[in-house]
Amino acid sequence: MVRIASRKIERLFSPRSIAFIGGTIAGMAIRRCVDMGYQGKIWSVHPTHKSIAGYDCFACVEDLPHVPDAAFIGIRRDLAIDVVRSLSDSGAGGCVCYAAGFAEMGDEGQVFQDQLVEAAGNMPLIGPNTFGFVNYLDKCALWPYLFGGETVEHGVALISQSGNIAMNLTMNKRSVNFTHVIGTGNQAVLGPGELIDAILQDDRVTAIGMYIEGFGDVESFSRAALGALEKGVPIVVMKVGKTKASARQSSSHTSSLTGSDVLYDALFNRLGIIRVNSLNRLLETLKVLDLSGPLPGRNILSLSCSGGEAAIIADMAPEFGFEMRPFSDSQMADLEGQFPDYVTLSNPFDYNTSIWGDQAAQERCFTSAMQGDHDAAILIYDHPTVIAREVDEWMMALNAFIAAHKKTGKRAFVICTISELLPKELRDLLIDNGIVPLQGLEDGLSAMSSAATYHDFRNNKLMATSLPRFTSVPCNNDTAPMFLDEWQSKCQLRDFGLAVPEGGIGSVEQVVEIADRVGYPVVVKAVGANFKHKSDIGAVIVNLRNADEVTSAVTTISESVANNHGSVQQFLVERMVVGAIAELIIGIKRDEQFGLALVIGAGGILVELIADSVSLLLPTDRQSVTTAINSLTIAKLLKGFRGNPAGDMNAIVDAVLAISAYSEQNWDRLLELDVNPLMVLPQGQGVVAVDALICINPDGLDLTTHAKKCNQLI
Repeated sequence: MVRIASRKIERLFSPRSIAFIGGTIAGMAIRRCVDMGYQGKIWSVHPTHKSIAGYDCFACVEDLPHVPDAAFIGIRRDLAIDVVRSLSDSGAGGCVCYAAGFAEMGDEGQVFQDQLVEAAGNMPLIGPNTFGFVNYLDKCALWPYLFGGETVEHGVALISQSGNIAMNLTMNKRSVNFTHVIGTGNQAVLGPGELIDAILQDDRVTAIGMYIEGFGDVESFSRAALGALEKGVPIVVMKVGKTKASARQSSSHTSSLTGSDVLYDALFNRLGIIRVNSLNRLLETLKVLDLSGPLPGRNILSLSCSGGEAAIIADMAPEFGFEMRPFSDSQMADLEGQFPDYVTLSNPFDYNTSIWGDQAAQERCFTSAMQGDHDAAILIYDHPTVIAREVDEWMMALNAFIAAHKKTGKRAFVICTISELLPKELRDLLIDNGIVPLQGLEDGLSAMSSAATYHDFRNNKLMATSLPRFTSVPCNNDTAPMFLDEWQSKCQLRDFGLAVPEGGIGSVEQVVEIADRVGYPVVVKAVGANFKHKSDIGAVIVNLRNADEVTSAVTTISESVANNHGSVQQFLVERMVVGAIAELIIGIKRDEQFGLALVIGAGGILVELIADSVSLLLPTDRQSVTTAINSLTIAKLLKGFRGNPAGDMNAIVDAVLAISAYSEQNWDRLLELDVNPLMVLPQGQGVVAVDALICINPDGLDLTTHAKKCNQLI
């Protein structure tokens, strides 16, 4: 993808002149731009038409009176390529390519898209296969279809891979103020990374929302996202496509736990990017970040006139990570003087019908309740949809909350239980008075929680945040991957500090001698790259307590694998690990976009049973690994469950970092790695990797030194 400076893209986004090239579609785009109030020069280009949308036509780009800052190209793909080349040669500021039929159509279309990119050269190009963009700040639209929204002085930008979804989002009834709406289309030249960089140049943008299906250049996006984090502009993403994807069949357990979407989660978590799972939450979260900013804490106060609403939010608040601390003693004393005995003074607070319809009493109540140490106050409010005199009583509650907010300065939100019960005139009233209107309890609380998470991340992790390492040199696909056997794999990892069992390898005649030296009980396994999942094929026998049992085990293993897996030349004999309190899997997976990714999860048979895992991108650090381990369900066992001893957490982290160090050292050749299980012993006793599997590209790999070591006992 062409690297284009963000400053250069500003000319496209805020043009003083626009050329609209094409017929009907170009005419539609002209009308949208004019209706929006664009004040710059508009030129219409068509080889045969005299005028389009009331503007006299120039026959071609070369006939324009000046080089345009921006161009909208609404013609078929083959003609569009020539026009793009003409614009680029003339020094135009950039263009929107509306035409479809490019890479989204497969290999044939990719040929056209490659030609389009070549024609654009260093000129910014949005698309192809896109509606274009709308700039609400500077009253400019290169977009042919309907769109909603109003011009603004500040707000949030939207980048969407779907033009139709972007169009629909502009028509929301949620008081979200858009500064820019950009349809990326095929991202042939400008991808999300370049667009974010350009948007960040405008201080009027408070947050960036995204609807995305995939990133053509995840490294460029990551750099831009880090820039947004450093500037304090939150990014909120709705990414679709959560299916697992792998370019090849895998022989390890690790890849069964890690699809590409999981790695996007890892990237988002690393860079403080907020991920949402619905368009409603995308809008509500952007609204909170724009109107209120990141939330500095999670201690909230809830006010409502209904016990039902109080019960609902009491249940929901913990689900979104909120706490609802009680009123202070002084607040309790103040409120007790305002209410009869039958009113329960608690948080959430159902202020009951005793003060309903009395605005002065409500204002006193709300002011007292909002004078505590809560980080934010919420009024649950549903406005009636019927016209009746009694509606005035609802307005009293709203006005009382506004007055209390002004007196206390408490960060304030009004949330309706279902989204349609907060009409525009009331949302405008609240916003004008510094209160954020949220629509839908779940979506509203989710948005507030995301704002709190972002605040916490930026305050505590910003200085330690760094970009992951992406694939630099692709593995040679012409070379067959090589699986190291368990013994070779352990020798490789042991050199980086991973603890493995005491043991050694030998022939049938040597296994008893090795077992006697290691000490009983022992485990005997078949050694060889073709014995990957030993327990499934009878290639491992555990808890052998004497020489006779070892001899018998060797015979049993040889017979078990003979028909399907060949004869066993060597056996691995290791001292059996006893007393483990948990089993983990530590793995590495290679991804085409992300390079090597680390997986930590519940190991042994639990890998397939519960899929309890978390992924991190490399390089990582001790704190990130510790946080990842604590996020697992199995962490309860590791911390000591029901009086059982706690696991050796420091040793677990050391093991993960050892595997990470090996992976970084072998970045360009490692394909996948499994340590499963990593046996976790009680605190202070360490961990032991009792099985390991490494798949590697053998180019340039020297196993000679390790082969010598592998002929000796560990």
